[in-house]
Amino acid sequence: MTKTLLLLPGDGIGPEVTAVARRVAGRLINQGLDLAVEEAPFGGASIDAHGVPLTEDTLARALASDAVLMGAVGGPQWARQSYDTRPEAGLLGLRAGMNVYANLRPARCFAALAEASTLKRVFVEGLDILFVRELTGGVYFGSPRGVETLPDGQRRGVNTHVYTTSEIQRVARIAFDLARTRKGEVVSAEKGNVMEAGLMWREEVQALRDAEYPDIKLSHMLADNMAMQLVKYPKQFDVILTDNLFGDILSDEAAMLTGSLGMLPSAAIGDAGKPGLYEPIHGSAPDIAGRGVANPCASVLSLAMALRYSLGAPALADKVEAAVEAALNSGARTPDLGGTLTTAAMGDAILAGL
Repeated sequence: MTKTLLLLPGDGIGPEVTAVARRVAGRLINQGLDLAVEEAPFGGASIDAHGVPLTEDTLARALASDAVLMGAVGGPQWARQSYDTRPEAGLLGLRAGMNVYANLRPARCFAALAEASTLKRVFVEGLDILFVRELTGGVYFGSPRGVETLPDGQRRGVNTHVYTTSEIQRVARIAFDLARTRKGEVVSAEKGNVMEAGLMWREEVQALRDAEYPDIKLSHMLADNMAMQLVKYPKQFDVILTDNLFGDILSDEAAMLTGSLGMLPSAAIGDAGKPGLYEPIHGSAPDIAGRGVANPCASVLSLAMALRYSLGAPALADKVEAAVEAALNSGARTPDLGGTLTTAAMGDAILAGL
């Protein structure tokens, strides 16, 4: 049966890196993959074309697909708009609409890039961490939220950090299941020392482990300590489970351990049988947009994750990841990695590996 991949290139460098992922998908199709590739407007591009960052039609097409591959959203031209009409609101709406509550963010340091990391080789060579970040709850979605003017003229900003038992346990269950395919170890990060919701997070994760996953080694760490430990000795971690906010911050920190933010893919998944959302974790990078120098590796590796988790082709996922590694081993580098290749030329190097 033909699978459907919906591309949402978005803004900034999004269309540039997504174009390379599309070329890789095309090569796989030519080699026998039964896949239909479609495209829809999203983010700022959708605002310019339709007045909203996420149209009902685009959401409907996303829900009807098998996987969605996104580029990036946002840019200075939309920064003065209200939060609910900015490109980023489209991303939050897409995540909520697809109910993709578990964000998988691997932080892997390819051997060829060990010297590109800001840490010494001994600390990052062989690094392979998997972040499992809760994606549709917490402070990014909590209510009440907003900015109000007080009677004395001061302004007050409010964002609410809130979780329920079911929201915590469903993402923790995915982390434990994935840990069973790796080293069987999970570290859960929160701030239970100062946040009641953080203490509840710790208690619910522990209760689930004790009830259903006694074979998994679970430990807990305060998020600020984890930020330090990621720089001190990152290879102590295998699977890291976090809430929405801390997962956003900590996984971006870990990205720099791998050599570049342009190397990290991500998958957002939900209930079994539902479409997943895949995207590089870098932003729209408006400062380099249109110059053809963005690193497409994270987009291509996001495609590999889509092949593994949503498109039923794990062997092809391995093949795509091996092609990226082969390109790096051959010396192919975009400017963020200290090289001079264009986005398209880096794509050529990856395609050569296929």
